[in-house]
Amino acid sequence: MKIVCSSTMPFVEEAFSTLGETVVLEGREITADDVRDAELMAIRSTTKVNSKLLDGSPVRFIGTATIGTDHLDIPYMEDNNIHWCYSPGCNANSVAEYITSALLWIAQKGQFRLRGKTLGVVGVGNVGSRVVSRGRTLGMQVLQNDPPRQRCEPENESLFVSMDHLLEESDIVTMHVPLTRGGHDPTCQMAENEFMASMKPGAVFINAARGPILNSTALLAAMDNGTVEHAIIDTWEGEPEYRTDLLDAIDIGTPHIAGYSFEGKVAGTMMVYEEACRFLGVEPSWNPEASMPPPEVPVIDVDCRGKSFEEILWDIVRRVYDIRRDDADMRKKTCLEARRAEHFDSLRKGYHMRREFRYTSVTLKNAPEGLANTVAALGFQVAD
Repeated sequence: MKIVCSSTMPFVEEAFSTLGETVVLEGREITADDVRDAELMAIRSTTKVNSKLLDGSPVRFIGTATIGTDHLDIPYMEDNNIHWCYSPGCNANSVAEYITSALLWIAQKGQFRLRGKTLGVVGVGNVGSRVVSRGRTLGMQVLQNDPPRQRCEPENESLFVSMDHLLEESDIVTMHVPLTRGGHDPTCQMAENEFMASMKPGAVFINAARGPILNSTALLAAMDNGTVEHAIIDTWEGEPEYRTDLLDAIDIGTPHIAGYSFEGKVAGTMMVYEEACRFLGVEPSWNPEASMPPPEVPVIDVDCRGKSFEEILWDIVRRVYDIRRDDADMRKKTCLEARRAEHFDSLRKGYHMRREFRYTSVTLKNAPEGLANTVAALGFQVAD
């Protein structure tokens, strides 16, 4: 049995070779010829799954190690009895840590405190709910908007606010919705001119959801007129053909890697592998734990004397994940405008190993009251 796999899934060959013959390819380059004699596919979002790819193939299982499914033609797969799965929540913690680094850095750059600010979270699923928790850990007031959840959870209706209320009151707005083009709650191009005009003047805008939910021209206009003072973009309209004028205008630009922690990607591989085993009726025989490398930053010692609460938190977070590194890589002028898509993809394909906070132990000296609890709530181990 031939299994076509994406090269950006860690341990994918080790996992799926227990089920058959694996062929590992760059996800965006997988073609109909590659799957002509394949039965299973394990992919990520750069592989567009549709009739053009699959017609005439024997593929009967497709698993994507991502939380989004907009790259899958689901009606086509279901009409052709192709079993499919995705990986909801696999990289939720990774995105929450990306947002944590972004918030702490933008507060340092903008010379304001996060504590007491209002964070508006649009989309409160696996990712957004973790961002809500991190925002509260950082001392922020949090507003939540999620119409599908609000309708489905009448007992929790008081948790949610209207979009107008969220935009009017939030100092920082962060997007965590799926990409939908129809139905009750379409999100494609939702962050457009009217959305931006409704934001609190001087707000921060963050998009780490899907590129097409943002109208880039609207964001540029909002930044030009001062409605949006700071912006952080990880997912880009038209990616990998990102707009360089938008990159030039924003504070932080990264190449769709918010969910690219090593643990998040491994979790995606594991979820697809386990579903493939269930589909085939076999017991899983691969486990990634024995193959996990040691963390690059196992221990951090911090002397808190003379530093503010948030300065200390940023000092800790940046040693494990400094979002400025990804921004600097995105802005490297080694690529010409015409090759920006190639540059974008190369950054994702060759992304450095980013470990999650839970693998790092923090020792605090001269710590203010409550700091140890906050550091632990962000996910770190805190040494006695």
